[in-house]
Amino acid sequence: MMNEKMVKPYGDTMNDGQVQLSFTFPVPYSEEAKEAARVYGGKLGLEDVKVVHAQDIGGFSFFVVYGRAPFAIDMSEIKVAKVGTPTMSKSEVEKFVKENFSRKINVVGACIETDAHTVGIDAIMNMKGYDGHKGLESYKGFHALNLGSQVQCEELIAIAVKENADAILVSQVVTQKDIHIQNLTKLVEMLDAEGLREKMLLIVGGPRIDHSLAQELGYDAGFGIGTYPEDVASYIVQELKKRQK
Repeated sequence: MMNEKMVKPYGDTMNDGQVQLSFTFPVPYSEEAKEAARVYGGKLGLEDVKVVHAQDIGGFSFFVVYGRAPFAIDMSEIKVAKVGTPTMSKSEVEKFVKENFSRKINVVGACIETDAHTVGIDAIMNMKGYDGHKGLESYKGFHALNLGSQVQCEELIAIAVKENADAILVSQVVTQKDIHIQNLTKLVEMLDAEGLREKMLLIVGGPRIDHSLAQELGYDAGFGIGTYPEDVASYIVQELKKRQK
């Protein structure tokens, strides 16, 4: 039995280190390509490598590889940046706003620049929300404006100023060639240049976003996969309350 702090992947038995890896080679499928996949798994540090699935995909080759990872992770050394504010229920957020603010909380959200995927911003802001969690448009005490997709940073900032936004929510789903980093950086730089950055909360979400990356890029908070509207709403109202002091 390993030290409880030390963790290895679990496959058939505890701490056997078994992992499953899938990848594509840009070569036509052949027995040589299959063997290359097995060798590649070994070069990644896996032991007892087996190619359990191989398939031609239009001139490329797709593989699923099993192998045993000999390494363990010390969980006591793992540190993760988290938003940190407690998540309240929708009704608790609404009560918090009523008790602590004399006006509605103004939130403007959008998918910026070339990103046309609204699934994330819609899930957080739209009235119906998702998975049984209603979006910010349904919250009493919130004025939520969802601008949709492919909104230029200039337009988003102009509308946020017009709406006297307390928070800007940005969703970035498309991440090819790190385009989301470029888009998010552009927005922060424009807000800084116009002297607006400290006047509103700047929040980003998406499948490749976490709180650490968000802070690195100059945002107040970052939310990834599994985030619900109440997570974002709870952060907004508690952070605004804190900044009132």
